[in-house]
Amino acid sequence: MKTLLLMRHAKSSWAEPGRDDHSRPLNGRGRRGAEALGRWIRDNDLVPDEVLCSDAARTRETWRRLDLPGEVTLDRALYHAEGAALMARLQQATGDRVLMIAHNPGIAEFASRLTPDRPEHPRFAQYPTGATTVLHFPIAEWAALEWNTGRLASFVIPADLGVTRT
Repeated sequence: MKTLLLMRHAKSSWAEPGRDDHSRPLNGRGRRGAEALGRWIRDNDLVPDEVLCSDAARTRETWRRLDLPGEVTLDRALYHAEGAALMARLQQATGDRVLMIAHNPGIAEFASRLTPDRPEHPRFAQYPTGATTVLHFPIAEWAALEWNTGRLASFVIPADLGVTRT
C-alpha cells in the first residue's frame, strides 16, 4: 500500500508586481496555512518518508513551514507541471508515503484524475492554495501507479484548519 499527500503550495505574495513568478514567496496567510497543514499532517500520523517539491520559492517555503522531518527533493520539472508530468515523476518515487508539493492548474487536474472518488468539499474542484488530498493506492511500487486507482482518505484546505485572511 502506498500513500500520497498531494499539496498545492500555500498562499503566495503578489506584493512585488515585477517579481519573477518563480521567486514569489508566501504571504502571511500562506505562512500560517503551511504551519497549520504541518500540524494537521503530524496530528494525523501522515508524515511522509519522501518529499517531491517544485523548486519555486513558494513551494520550498511551504515545505519549510510544514516543519516536518526528512529531506526534500527539489525538482524544476514540477514547476507548473501538467498532470501527466506529475504522474511520470510520482511513478519514480521510492517512499511508502510521498508528499508532492506543486502548482495549479496541474495539481488540481492530477488530484481529480488519480481517484474516481470526489470529496464532498465545495473547494476540491478549485484546489485552492494549501489544498491537500490524501490518497491510498493498492500497489507495491509507484511504478505501477495508474489513473483512477486511488482511494480518497482526506481532503483539507487551510481554512478548514482555522486559517483566515486576517
